[in-house]
Amino acid sequence: MKILSILLIFLSVNTFAQSFSEQIAKHRESYKQDFVKDNYAPLKENDLQDLHFYDADSTFRILADVEILKNQKVFKMPTYDGTSKEFYRYAKINFSLNGKTVTMTLYKSMALAGNPAYKDLLFLPFTDETNNKETYGGGRYIDLSSKAIANNKIEIDFNKAYNPYCAYSDGYRCPVPPEENDLQLEIKAGEMNYTGEKKHKK
Repeated sequence: MKILSILLIFLSVNTFAQSFSEQIAKHRESYKQDFVKDNYAPLKENDLQDLHFYDADSTFRILADVEILKNQKVFKMPTYDGTSKEFYRYAKINFSLNGKTVTMTLYKSMALAGNPAYKDLLFLPFTDETNNKETYGGGRYIDLSSKAIANNKIEIDFNKAYNPYCAYSDGYRCPVPPEENDLQLEIKAGEMNYTGEKKHKK
């Protein structure tokens, strides 16, 4: 019976790892196809071969505690083209990752808040110690939904971290991740450096 129990545990863990990898693979395929469908996107189908990702790793999918912030003032988040975009701080999140306690801020875009299609969208820009080495120097983003918050918790999956358009081309207004989301650890999950030639938007 003991051997059978160990075997069943092994099989269930293996099945989870496989299904998680498949889930992330589907997410990434959809992510790539979004470039092809969007005429505004900087990459075309023949550029997709130059997109690279870390292997799916479920240790980078965490459940964070959420503290909704009240009465937050709108502020201008700088962008890499020297302009800015208006956001406000929506919530603080806290979690433990690789033995470190991490605090980050979720933001809401003022420009998108009035659009019914994006009214629940939350923006999580961040930098970490892989930047300028294995990942884009300007940091990465994760998109979340306020509807995903339940019992003051939200799932954060760094496997879904993606590069801003500025990683591929100039001419885009990509927000610079605020210092409060500068992580003092390596996030070896999500999108890596783009290896294609940087484009110039006409």
